[in-house]
Amino acid sequence: MIKISDADQARVAEAVARAEAATSGEIYCVVAPEVSTDVETPLIWAAAIALLLPALALLAGLRPAMLTALFGGWTVGHASAVDGAILSALITYVGLQAAVFVVAALVVSIPPIRRALTPRGLKVAQVRRAALDLFLAKDLHRTRDRTGVLIFAALAEHRVEVIADEGIYAAAPHAVWDEVVADVVAGMKRGKVADGFIAAVARTGAILAQHMPPRPGDTNELPDSLTVLPR
Repeated sequence: MIKISDADQARVAEAVARAEAATSGEIYCVVAPEVSTDVETPLIWAAAIALLLPALALLAGLRPAMLTALFGGWTVGHASAVDGAILSALITYVGLQAAVFVVAALVVSIPPIRRALTPRGLKVAQVRRAALDLFLAKDLHRTRDRTGVLIFAALAEHRVEVIADEGIYAAAPHAVWDEVVADVVAGMKRGKVADGFIAAVARTGAILAQHMPPRPGDTNELPDSLTVLPR
């Protein structure tokens, strides 16, 4: 996991203060080590494997009666005992299916495997939801003139979200926010999270300064420091 030192956090705070000096807008930077534990991912994969594996085994030639023999079951000597043998085989079958489910769920729950098997669309939705929740929780939507901008990076998911409040989002071209995202992503790819945020903050400050210059009586409504969320 990428580390962010106190010195790097201070550098980001200085960049935010410098950018906000030329605008009435507010910039809030957040890093999340991981957005979601993706509880649904291990369950989905475990269910799929538990359902598919028996079917594949049958296609490969395994028969329910073989399961009983495999695990030391009794063989039958006359037709009236066939039903009991089938029942025994099915019980063994269901038990193995449950065991496959548990083992698969435990394996897929290992963080690197879980993240690799989580669909990209689900990751995008989770990071977006986390960023929006934080935007509202920190009252970025209540800044003066509605000019708050959240720069949010989820390290484990390798995702960045930039959310601009309606005051600035309506004024600035939508494409400029893609450039802000690209700055953070470039830093993450190099393992230089702070450098990515500093570049993104500078670009965001220029956007805000162009469309939202300083106003009399303007105050600093949000912390300048880089917020690192707990795991």
